[in-house]
Amino acid sequence: MKKVLIVVLVLFSVSLYAAVPKNSMLENGLKFLGVPYVAHTLEVNSPRESLVVNLKQVDCTTFVEYVLARSLCNNPNDEAQFEDRLQMIRYRDGIIDGYTSRLHYSTEWVMNGLKHGYLTDVAAAYSKDTTTVHVSFMSTHPDKYIQLKDSPVDVAKIAQKERELSGKIVHYIPREKLPVKGFKWIHDGDIILLVTNMTGLDNSHLGIAIYRNGELHLLHASSLDMKVKIQEEPLREQLMKRKGCLGIRVVRMKK
Repeated sequence: MKKVLIVVLVLFSVSLYAAVPKNSMLENGLKFLGVPYVAHTLEVNSPRESLVVNLKQVDCTTFVEYVLARSLCNNPNDEAQFEDRLQMIRYRDGIIDGYTSRLHYSTEWVMNGLKHGYLTDVAAAYSKDTTTVHVSFMSTHPDKYIQLKDSPVDVAKIAQKERELSGKIVHYIPREKLPVKGFKWIHDGDIILLVTNMTGLDNSHLGIAIYRNGELHLLHASSLDMKVKIQEEPLREQLMKRKGCLGIRVVRMKK
């Protein structure tokens, strides 16, 4: 009788463990720890826009894109599928049609994910606080972008997209309302976007949620430490120190 009971308990525990889905966003994100932070890795010396994959050098955006693309794959070793997912994440409707087809503003980056069903807006479901998007930075600073500084046609296309995005209302969590311990509805592996009040921008940084000792931290590509790392201080403290940061948006991979 004891043997039967032990077997039943073992089988139950195994089935219970198997029923718990793996957190692929967090698992894939942690694989990037220590990878160097390098800006502008997508700006290759080519007049034609193409899908760039550089897993050895990342910035805050490409880090999250690579992690999300890999996590969306049914087969993590299928590089063709990975590139398909990455293209959908990085380009409007997954179509590469020049520099302006890239999703430069995080607002549209999230909208694209919601539209195509691989992201869900967690903050919209749980937070009543909203902010209005006002973007104009790229069209008013074309000299900062290699592809724009000598292309008034592309600047005009970017400006048109900025007008379409501006005025949109998004849900977020004001930084003063975010507890050190986070919220139960913010999960490990969620994508965190830092909302900024910098003129012409919507978000200034992004990373992945990770809990450490019951406190919410950020796994991100840090331009200060020049590598992918888990931020030492809790996310709330990080936000309070960051100039111009209003709070965070939270979105989650949907597979």
